[in-house]
Amino acid sequence: MITTSANELVAGIHDRMPAIIGVDDFARWLGDDPNPADLLAPYPADEMVAWPVSTRVNSPRNDDEELLKKALVAAA
Repeated sequence: MITTSANELVAGIHDRMPAIIGVDDFARWLGDDPNPADLLAPYPADEMVAWPVSTRVNSPRNDDEELLKKALVAAA
């Protein structure tokens, strides 16, 4: 996994995030461009959505659709 600096959405969780290559840049990333490193910039936060998930995501033994459902978050 290649990481980059966190965007505004992810920064509240962690200082790094996976590098996300936009669909329009797939050909360049996978093609003959000798230096596509500029594509490793943080993905635009306004094109992403975040929601809390179960701590079950922390184990590779758990592999079911329930992991994608929004988790209830207890009030602090």
